[in-house]
Amino acid sequence: MIEIRPAKIKNCEISVPGSKSYTHRFLVATALSDGICSIYNALKSEDTLLTLNALRQMGIKIEIEDKRFLVHGMKGGFKPSDEPVYLGNSGTSMRFLTALVSMGKGKYILKGTKRMHERPIQDLLDALNQMGIAAHSINNNGCPPVEIKDGKLKGGKITINCKTSSQYLSAILLIAPFTEQDLEINITKGPVSRPYIDMTIDVMKKFGVNVTRDGYNFFKVRKGQSYKAGSHLLEPDCSQAGYFWAAAAITGGSVRVKGITKDSHQGDVRFTKLLETMGCRVSHEKDGIGITGGSLSAIEADMADMPDMVPTLAVASAFAKGTTVIKNVKHLKAKESDRLTAVVNELSKMGIKASLNDTGMIITGGVPNGAEISTYSDHRIAMSFALAGLNVPGIFIKDEKCVEKSFPDFWNVFNGLYN
Repeated sequence: MIEIRPAKIKNCEISVPGSKSYTHRFLVATALSDGICSIYNALKSEDTLLTLNALRQMGIKIEIEDKRFLVHGMKGGFKPSDEPVYLGNSGTSMRFLTALVSMGKGKYILKGTKRMHERPIQDLLDALNQMGIAAHSINNNGCPPVEIKDGKLKGGKITINCKTSSQYLSAILLIAPFTEQDLEINITKGPVSRPYIDMTIDVMKKFGVNVTRDGYNFFKVRKGQSYKAGSHLLEPDCSQAGYFWAAAAITGGSVRVKGITKDSHQGDVRFTKLLETMGCRVSHEKDGIGITGGSLSAIEADMADMPDMVPTLAVASAFAKGTTVIKNVKHLKAKESDRLTAVVNELSKMGIKASLNDTGMIITGGVPNGAEISTYSDHRIAMSFALAGLNVPGIFIKDEKCVEKSFPDFWNVFNGLYN
């Protein structure tokens, strides 16, 4: 457990690591490429290393150097694995690898933590079944562990339900160039988290693979395209930047996160607009985005496209005048924890009125008090509630090491706010 000391933040300049979402996608694309690829500024965290080690288990040679990952692409020629592929509680790893192993040889079993075995994946398995792949939930409950047997990726026309996760679509898109026929995908429900689909298509384009689309309802990928080897520099993670922008909002200080621009494909860059609506000042510079805090007012926010920022916004809302309504994030119940319930529980401990509604939560700002914050083994709960301690004495974060899932150096960077 770690105690957070209140701080007076002045003009802080912060650097955050490379994007977790981009790192997963670039690892997959480089493994599918036709040669040796370099990924600079890739995130080295528990989640991304689970993806990396799974690819190694499938025969991909990956060298980890000081400033880059060097990946030897094999055009999807994955080797069989006698041992189950372990993916912890990384939802991205589980969904992407479930699709990837369909290109391998033999039978693959993918498993994870107890919580992972409670997280849904049936809609992705159904999509793979439509493509000619034998994929099923071993416990017949629509959750991992899953078994995938090799087959022929037929392609053709398929449908996907993406109301729970856009990663089902991203996983299928990434393997689509290797299907026997052109692949046409119709979305039946959703998708949630739409900017992450844009990120996937952006990565594919960087490797020379084109996707035709009609908004977020229809996607087509021509067969026979290939991922071209090359070098790529990853931009900083906007989800991680959000903690430090919110720190400025809560304390009334100024924080600039380097290396991020408003043109980022990461949907979480739009979090700055929400903070601006709440009363902060946003400054866009050539090498970063800064937030200066002000008197915060409650807002109504549709967070379907920014789900990872919900805990951060919720904590900031505890310091805002009025009642904040966060909408369209019911799918957060299936994350690393039930994030909606977790956030409401911990805000309530701090004396803040918070409750669940049909699709999200309602938070009435006030004067928070100190509390011991349970993190539910969820990195985003730990990092978000640490922000409250910058303004409120007596905030303790339990299981602070859970941040290693996505941001191993978080506490060191966080301590930079005190300088």
